[in-house]
Amino acid sequence: MVKDMDLTAQLPNGQMFEFWEVEQEYEREIHVDNQNPVASDDNEGTIAKPFKTINKAAQIATPGTRVFIHKGTYRETVQPVRGGSGPENMISYEAYNGEEVIIKASVEVKEFKESVGWRIGRGLDRSILEGINIWEIELEPEDFKGYNPFCAVNILHDRLYIEYGKTDMTSYLNRRGMVFVDGKPMKQVPLYYMLGQEENTYWVEANGQKVHIRLAGDDDPANHIIELTNKEQCFAPKIPFLSYIRVKGLTLAHAATGAPVPQRGALSCYRGHHWIIEDCTIDWANGTGIDCGNECWHHTRIEGQIIGNTIIRRNIIKDVGVCGIAGMFVSSMLIEDNLIVGTGWQRMELSWEAGGIKLHNSVNSLIRRNIIRECYGCDALWLDVGNENNRITSNLFLDGIDSREHIFIECTRDAENLIDNNIIWNVEGRYDRDAVPEEPGSSGWYKTTELDIKNGYGIYLEGTDRLRMVNNLIGKCHKAGFFAKVVAFRLTWKRGGTSRENKFYNNIFYDCGEAAIIMPNEHNKAEGNVYAKMPGGYLRVMYPEPEMCLDLETWQEFCGFDKTGAVADLEISINSEDLIMEITLKDELPKVASDEKIVTDYFGNMEEGPRFAGPFSGLKGGKVRFNIDPRKKSERA
Repeated sequence: MVKDMDLTAQLPNGQMFEFWEVEQEYEREIHVDNQNPVASDDNEGTIAKPFKTINKAAQIATPGTRVFIHKGTYRETVQPVRGGSGPENMISYEAYNGEEVIIKASVEVKEFKESVGWRIGRGLDRSILEGINIWEIELEPEDFKGYNPFCAVNILHDRLYIEYGKTDMTSYLNRRGMVFVDGKPMKQVPLYYMLGQEENTYWVEANGQKVHIRLAGDDDPANHIIELTNKEQCFAPKIPFLSYIRVKGLTLAHAATGAPVPQRGALSCYRGHHWIIEDCTIDWANGTGIDCGNECWHHTRIEGQIIGNTIIRRNIIKDVGVCGIAGMFVSSMLIEDNLIVGTGWQRMELSWEAGGIKLHNSVNSLIRRNIIRECYGCDALWLDVGNENNRITSNLFLDGIDSREHIFIECTRDAENLIDNNIIWNVEGRYDRDAVPEEPGSSGWYKTTELDIKNGYGIYLEGTDRLRMVNNLIGKCHKAGFFAKVVAFRLTWKRGGTSRENKFYNNIFYDCGEAAIIMPNEHNKAEGNVYAKMPGGYLRVMYPEPEMCLDLETWQEFCGFDKTGAVADLEISINSEDLIMEITLKDELPKVASDEKIVTDYFGNMEEGPRFAGPFSGLKGGKVRFNIDPRKKSERA
């Protein structure tokens, strides 16, 4: 074992992740400063005579150029026309000396007038409507030239996958345009009269040329800063496949992106490769925050074309409507040290592209030390179809609000993937609560199979084989810590699997509503796991029927699983705001054999030989309290 080797970067096949980044020596500097009184796009781009727009610099930057952007708000879409020539000759767009640089895909508006001539109230007593103030504004054509998000609905393409009978289509058919009051979003309503039912709302006329708003407290727009989104993206090449571009320290806000697919983010690599996106903030994107893959499956695959190899690190991606980071057919991705929070507020999870991170056909990628929290109805992480040799390690998945699961691995069976040393905590479940039947008296005691109505899983698999789950803490899942099902009928298209050869080693399952593990069959492996605060029959094998609902002792006896597993008396709590975990362990956990592929813990500490189950090395009896933020703040080259 090499002492200084970063073993959190070792992939399931034993090889190390290929880091390609090298230290840069830039040959040229360009300055952009729209606050400078002499700024002009006719200038030379020096610090004394800077450009006024970032896009001007993006038109002339060549490999080895560093574009310094000085503090200010820039209302434009940056569209680079070329990329770098290699790892040593990138083009960098970065905030000058760490100053606050905001690129907004919105315009400030002020010319409001009273909205009249529309019916409001829909049957309400007219006295209730007194004091309601609704305002309208007609959009300035010059501000919306080329793209008017108030004309376009959220979802235009790939609607074939929507199950209309199960789906509330309101958000799908809402307009893409957003309205912000003093930096906070308003809620869109589909009909004018609904403005009378709720404050802080807006409505768009049929032709997308007028927007009507009702402010909180029925206030006057003149008392506020009001912004309307008028651009699809903040930073996005018009030319595909540009490579070796760095974007650093920028805030990208208010992008009026549509729902994927296609995957078009506020910050877009547009099918390029070898980007570095670091220390940026994505603030309120309507659809997608960052796209880093092939955009959609309708593009023809170009033989030899590289997709991926992008580094996404230390970013804050907050309040994205559908998907935080989206990548299709990507390889060798490094996604680390990001905070992704508030994803999925559009509640479009049944479009099948929603998640904090959603990758398709990911190969040889490393996803580590991220915090993904407060996902609304969607997954924290979804790896969709044909994923090989990826490692998901030392992440904090926290608070799935009305979400079905935190981690979803779909139809992946050709090579092993690894989920290790993560904290997977609090998944509320997404299902129809009214469909759960009452079980009067003792009727629930005599069921031979469980109802499949409820959900809420830590890790969920569909047609996935050879997944290795090691040293995780999986707790507070409404239904189960782990659930899998067989998807055999789609094997022909590489869209299915048998749910076999999945491995559960040295995990802690804590306080899951109905079960710790629900396996579809016995063709899997479990060893060294610890179970705490579980209900009866918390270890299950569904087929062959009838479903077996077992405790640890019978799990060991009849299935041969978890011979070194244990039941523990412990209490765990997590404060979601300050990321503090408190563990009270009445008796020290038994030590178990380390998994042969994992010698690190949640914080990257080395621990070879026998260890305690779960993600923390050296866990002793008694009460301990510590911070569980896994992110590393140190910068690389």
